[in-house]
Amino acid sequence: MKIVIAPDSFKGSLSSVEVVTFVEAAIRAVDKDAEIVRLPIADGGEGTVEAFRLSVGGEADTETVTGPLGQKVQASYCILPDGTAVIEMAQASGLTLLREEELDPVRATTYGTGELIRHALDRGCRQFIIGIGGSATNDGGAGMARALGARFLDRAGRELPPGGGALDRLDRIDCDGLDRRLYESRFLVASDVSNVLCGPEGATAVYGPQKGVTPQLMDKLDGALANYARVIRDQLGIDVADRPAAGAAGGLGAGLMAFCRAQVRPGIDIVLDAARFEEALEGADLVITGEGRVDGQSAQGKVPFGVATRVKRFGPIPVVALAGCIGEGAERLYDCGVDAIVPISDGSLTVKESMARAGELVKKTAEKLIRNFESAGTLQV
Repeated sequence: MKIVIAPDSFKGSLSSVEVVTFVEAAIRAVDKDAEIVRLPIADGGEGTVEAFRLSVGGEADTETVTGPLGQKVQASYCILPDGTAVIEMAQASGLTLLREEELDPVRATTYGTGELIRHALDRGCRQFIIGIGGSATNDGGAGMARALGARFLDRAGRELPPGGGALDRLDRIDCDGLDRRLYESRFLVASDVSNVLCGPEGATAVYGPQKGVTPQLMDKLDGALANYARVIRDQLGIDVADRPAAGAAGGLGAGLMAFCRAQVRPGIDIVLDAARFEEALEGADLVITGEGRVDGQSAQGKVPFGVATRVKRFGPIPVVALAGCIGEGAERLYDCGVDAIVPISDGSLTVKESMARAGELVKKTAEKLIRNFESAGTLQV
């Protein structure tokens, strides 16, 4: 029997690598001779670098860079066998680097993400995949561009302080010092959202509250990004305001489009292509995917959706999605190629208890699933 294990992380509980490890242990408990393909998956958010390294191979590099509020943090990126650098902005500028009481969307900066790009340029990389989920920032990627040599000036020619809060005073962008190596490079942005930069569907309105944006700050920060987009349009000739995914990661999507000429693709597609997913499906009897919460959003480009749609294009291989919990709209995945959605908890545990015991629950659920599959020759859940 050949089984492909290709889950996302169970956020707050298990990384995608850990989910794969627990599922693999469950399979081995039932069938020690099974052929198992391990493909930890991510869609551009936390865990993207590790998912690429383990699914595709490559060399990890850890650097000390500037965190979202100027503190020094350790951030890793990966250089794939073909020389492509995979960078996860959450490692340098992410929400998990700050405690709740530290959140400060006015000052938070993507400078550290730019430092990671610069490190990779110094290593000779000219192909980049940038995962842009999980940010603590709302600076439109200005910090990233600053780390790469751009200067952001007010009407008096003074350099603006870090953070999105100052962009309402932006009058001019000086790109004379922008790293010339960017023009020799190709940037691909891995994003699982398509939000525009500003307005009711923009970065500040949709994702700002989880980063500390209060109702009092909403208009100021949204207006600051609108001014930033206007200056980029007028000076650089690039209109980022209404481009899909420009609002991803507090507008980092817009910054990458403007300063790195980045193209955007769904993160799940980038990862599956790099991992040669279709090759892994050759001769497979079952595919196991999943994520922490399966709901209506899962059918909008999340990992279970991406995995299932690829599998169904390939051939009639059953796909099971393990779920930390199941929310409203989860059944939409059935129309996308998922054959069964299996919760890892029977509802007798609290959410906190389930998260604390997630590894045990994943293994127990997967073992039961495999036993039924082997005995019946078909899915029985």
